[in-house]
This record gives sequence, C-alpha cells and structure tokens, in this order.
Amino acid sequence: MIHHAQLACPAGSEAVSIAFYGDLLGLAVVPKPPALAGRGGCWFRGHGIELHLGVETPFTPARKAHPGLLWPDLPALAARLSAAGHQVTWSDELPGYRRFHTFDPHGNRLEFLQPVVAL
Repeated sequence: MIHHAQLACPAGSEAVSIAFYGDLLGLAVVPKPPALAGRGGCWFRGHGIELHLGVETPFTPARKAHPGLLWPDLPALAARLSAAGHQVTWSDELPGYRRFHTFDPHGNRLEFLQPVVAL
C-alpha cells in the first residue's frame, strides 16, 4: 500500500496548485507539518489518494512518469477538466479500465482510471 505520491512544482505555485488539485479536482488541502511547511508546496487528500507537491529548483515537470489515480466518476472529471481548458486524452489500451491522461498546470502528467465493471 502506498501512502502518497509526490510531484514537483515550481516555487511560489501553491495558489495555482490549490486551484487545480483542490478546487477543480475536489481534493482536500492537508496542512503540512510545521517542520516541512517552510519548504513550500502543498499536500492534498481525497478519493483514497494523497498527493504531495514539493518545490523543486530548477523545476522540470514529469512528462512521462506519472501517478495512476483511481477515480470514482471518470466522465464527470474529464468534463470538468475539459471545461477548465485542460486537454484530456482518452486511452483504451489498458484492459479492464477506462482511463485518460491530462497535465496539471505545472506540466506534470496525470493518469486517471476507473475499473470497467463486467455485466
């Protein structure tokens, strides 16, 4: 079992991260422990996942490496992301799952998946 996944973000990008991960994706902002708060970045939790965004200097987005996040309502999430101007690229290459890729505002690749229920 994995506790969290960490993605990099540029310094000073906390507001943009919160707007995307908190407001758009609906994840709760988790306060960082005081010993880590001074490093910048922000943490999020929801839908059974926890993501940490940590400041990296110089910043380079993860364009290939990415977390694969199980999501309860994939079509609704894809619609919200598209409406907010984020590209959603669907893929049917993984049997048993509906899935798509997108990028966060920092350019980090994200994959969202939902198991296909056999009837």
